[in-house]
Amino acid sequence: MKTDGGGSMLAQPLQRPSGRRAAALLGLFLLGAVVALAGSLVQSGLFPGGLLLALVGAAGLFLGGARVTNSRGGAVAPAVGWTVTVILLTASRPEGDFLFGAGGGSYVFLLGGMALAVICATLGGGRQPGVDDVRLGK
Repeated sequence: MKTDGGGSMLAQPLQRPSGRRAAALLGLFLLGAVVALAGSLVQSGLFPGGLLLALVGAAGLFLGGARVTNSRGGAVAPAVGWTVTVILLTASRPEGDFLFGAGGGSYVFLLGGMALAVICATLGGGRQPGVDDVRLGK
């Protein structure tokens, strides 16, 4: 953060993400889609342990993405991929085929995964200095 000379802090302007960061976020988005697909198959097949496994896998991806990229965007990218994939999988097709049943476990997977995405994006560390001896309160 810069100061304006009078002691108040000025926010730095947003910058375009680097190529590596954009590739990492795109990879996390695609990984979120894969975890959603795998979770949708596991949660109904091995109920109730499969539901727990699918939600823990999603939470691990969301929080792990935030830790790896050291930003909340690392949790948001796989969460968006996960949510879009799950929503697309819940839509029924004209043939009558759909992947999710009408049971309570499907709703817990859908709503619980979305809640976990919000929680992990909130808990994901914001941008902080990497040095331990920096005073953040000043």
